[in-house]
Order: sequence, then C-alpha cells, then structure tokens
Amino acid sequence: MNTQPLIIDGHLDLSMNAMEWNRDLRRPVADIRALEQGMTDKPDRGNSTVAFPEMRAGNVGICIGTLIARYAKPTHPLGGWRSPEQAWGMVQAQLAWYDEMIRQGELTMIRNGVELEDHLSAWNMGETKTIGFLLSLEGADSIVTFDHLERLYERGLRAIGPAHYGPGTYAFGTNSEGSIGDKGRELLKKMDGLGMALDTTHLCDTSFWEAMDCFQGVVWASHSNCRSLVDHNRQFSDDQLKALVERDAVIGMPLDAWMMVPNWVKGEYPPVNPQVTLDQMIDHMDHICQLAGNVNHVAIGTDLDGGFGTEQGPLDVDTIADLQKLTSLLSARGYAEAEITSILSGNWLRKLRQL
Repeated sequence: MNTQPLIIDGHLDLSMNAMEWNRDLRRPVADIRALEQGMTDKPDRGNSTVAFPEMRAGNVGICIGTLIARYAKPTHPLGGWRSPEQAWGMVQAQLAWYDEMIRQGELTMIRNGVELEDHLSAWNMGETKTIGFLLSLEGADSIVTFDHLERLYERGLRAIGPAHYGPGTYAFGTNSEGSIGDKGRELLKKMDGLGMALDTTHLCDTSFWEAMDCFQGVVWASHSNCRSLVDHNRQFSDDQLKALVERDAVIGMPLDAWMMVPNWVKGEYPPVNPQVTLDQMIDHMDHICQLAGNVNHVAIGTDLDGGFGTEQGPLDVDTIADLQKLTSLLSARGYAEAEITSILSGNWLRKLRQL
C-alpha cells in the first residue's frame, strides 16, 4: 500500500518528450540526463526531471498527459509544422507511443469514471505500478476536420486546450490576441457534445472570454499561474481566475520559473532572480485561495520537462518525486491535512469524475 499522499499532475508532455526529445521515460532520470550530456539541440538537455521511476517514487499515480503538435503558417512567430496534416501525423506518432506504453504496462489510459475508480483503487492499495493518465490535446491545430476530432475521441482524448503559443486555427494563444471565430465556436460545440473538457490554459484574453461564454461543459486550466504576481498575458488576471472559480474549475500550478517570479530571463544562467522554490508555487496557490475563499480550485499542473528542465525550475525540485515536499510546505503555511489532500489530488479527482 502506498504510504505517501497521492499526487495528480495536471499537465505533463510525456509523449512530446518521448517522440521529439527522444527520451525513454522507462529509464530513471539520471540515465536520461547522462545520455544527453554534450547535446545542445534543446535548451534543457541533461536537465530533465520526469520519468516513470521518479513518478512512482513520488506517488504521482495519475496525470493529464498531452498530445502536442502546433501548425504554423509562414508568418507564425514561433514556427511549427507546415500543415495541419503534418501536425496530425505527429499526434499519431505520439498516440502510438502511448499505446505501446499501455501495452507494456507502464501506463493505463483513463477514459471514464469506472476506469478512474478502478485505477485509483489499485494504485492506492499498491496493487499496480502502472501510472494512470487522461489524454489531453494542447493546441487544437492538428484537428484537420471535425471527423479527426471524433477519431481522437475514439482513441481516448478527453480534453482540449484550443490554442498554444501564437495564433492558432481555433483560437489565439499566448503572446497573440484575437477571437475564437466560427471555427473555434464550432470546435467547442463539438467538444460539448462529446462530453470533453475545455482547458483554458494558453488562451489569450479575448479567446478566453469567448470560450467561457460559448462552452457549457467541464472547464479547467491545466497549468496557469496568477497575473497579479507575474504580469504577463500567459498568466490569468484576477477577473479570469474569479470566472474560473465560478465555473468550479481547477487551476494547476506550473513550475516554469519565469511564470513563478517576476524578472526571470530565459536562457540567462545563473538567473537574475535565482530564488525560485516550491514556496513560490504556494504563493500562487494562496492568491487563488484568497480569491475563492477556499482551496477547492488549486491543484498541481507542473509542466515539468515542457521545454525546460532544472535550469529553469525551482531550486528544490531535482525530479518530479520532489513534489512530495509540498505536504510539509503547505502544512507550514497553515493548510490543514484535508486541504492539502484536496490540493495534491482531490480537486483534480473531482473534475475527472465529471467526465
């Protein structure tokens, strides 16, 4: 039986790390880092934090695992796949990896309440080491047609964040601004009909408010922090946070340092503001709790290894197993045991049970 508290991480780019970063997540983090020594193609080489052994060691028994493949027109500021069809192809490669990890007993897909409760019971009793995951699509550009959406749903997709960075097919994302348009509204209606969740993370302000008005189903923000603490459009304003609370949403707190403290400069090491720890994650949690009047809307959504590693993360997080430190840190801040359980897993469980 697992004795550490269960942790649910609301955002991990597992298949991106496997298929684009070429990381074998069955290996320990130390092995993955060793294999990347001397590599310079990615900024986080040799600094990874997530692998299946460390997830098990930290009792991270459930996560929301992503598919991600951005389509980018030639004018897109960040680039991406040259066509939606190519983005669709990358999503299929990521799905194939998930399928193989399921076949090998490393992962189990959670698609409904029965599968969630079965996995939760087996994990808590120590009867399985297979990590449960709910499948989410970060950025909807790879949905070539709505037939493609239905095909993804049949493969297990249960949540979508319509945009990522920049302008997208169905919404505008971080560092851009614009409407969801007719295509975005139609996507949200199709998602509603299928009973899927809307992940509001990365939506620009206009797209956020339009999506919240249009979509009637389960809403969450898998990995977003507070704009009042770090002033950037990637974060949510207090008005947006209040709107999410009114919809009974859960907001997962990410561990990307530039989103945790002001004045972090990406790629500058040692950083200008190095004092980033899990305490800053709790600062963002505290802010939302004060707005909501309770702890029911904050959770964990680390985004660990989402294009960054230990070079751009909290000083007290070497691997994802260190999330267990949150128990004592939250207790020291005055959170009661039941409140800590809600933050570590209970709030995500409430939302997953609604799908």
